[in-house]
Amino acid sequence: MSGTKHVDSEGFLYKAPIREQGNIYKPNNKMMADELSEKAVHDVHTKEIDLVNRDPKHLNDDVVKIDFEDVIAEPEGTHSFDGIWKASFTTFTVTKYWFYRLLSAIFGIPMALIWGIYFAILSFLHIWAVVPCIRSYLIEIQCISRVYSICIHTFCDPLFEAIGKMFSSIRATVRKEI
Repeated sequence: MSGTKHVDSEGFLYKAPIREQGNIYKPNNKMMADELSEKAVHDVHTKEIDLVNRDPKHLNDDVVKIDFEDVIAEPEGTHSFDGIWKASFTTFTVTKYWFYRLLSAIFGIPMALIWGIYFAILSFLHIWAVVPCIRSYLIEIQCISRVYSICIHTFCDPLFEAIGKMFSSIRATVRKEI
């Protein structure tokens, strides 16, 4: 198999296939069989995820970064005991941390399943229903717009030209009398 080299959208270098002989699924020469078996497969479903930065697109920067100071504050002059304040801080922080982990452990996978199904349905409808309907509409409306344009130029243009010529001889002057 030979061909020119191309770079795809993700930066991977590959050869553009030009079939010289044989079926691409059952090559009948050893060179083609070796080239097909050596190709590295890049699967988007098995990409490596970042376990440190779990919000690389900063979706939740302004929503869920709630700390103790954002929720509970004692104004000047009304302070509780220092030990109570420290215990409250620790209780709030640890409870928020572990309760989030508990909820994630219980509901994380089912919610990921639900959202995965939802976005799969949304993608399916967009690809197989919405875009074809819009394309079909644009094709049909283009035909209608041509007929409409012909009707406008045939009937309305002469009428508006005649009206324009009738009113073109009218002159208006403005005088200011004191």
